[in-house]
Amino acid sequence: MGWGIRGIRGATTVEENSAAAIEQAVVELLEELSRRNRLNCADIGCVIFTATADLDAIFPSQAARLNLPGWEQVALLDLTQMAVPGSLPRCVRVLLQVNTDLPQQAIHHVYLRGAQHLRPDRLPVSN
Repeated sequence: MGWGIRGIRGATTVEENSAAAIEQAVVELLEELSRRNRLNCADIGCVIFTATADLDAIFPSQAARLNLPGWEQVALLDLTQMAVPGSLPRCVRVLLQVNTDLPQQAIHHVYLRGAQHLRPDRLPVSN
């Protein structure tokens, strides 16, 4: 098929509203997305993060830039997740737009921690 733009989704939850906890969760999520999808920072077009309103200690994009080599050049955007009654608290979601040779059905969306129940069809595979 060749190269194309693909969207890759992921989400995780954070133990507490602290910079350290948010950084740990965001780094864990992005590293797992990168590993499972063979991502190279140079192939990432942009990344959109959303965080629930109860997470305001640090921007998820700042966590990525501070802790992941190469991510300082990636276009990153932070938004607040809609406050829907009963929705998952302390949640960070991400949408990556990447240039890849992987076909759509080979893309691995990753849901970690408490976010696993958002997409039970996307539970991590044991390696």
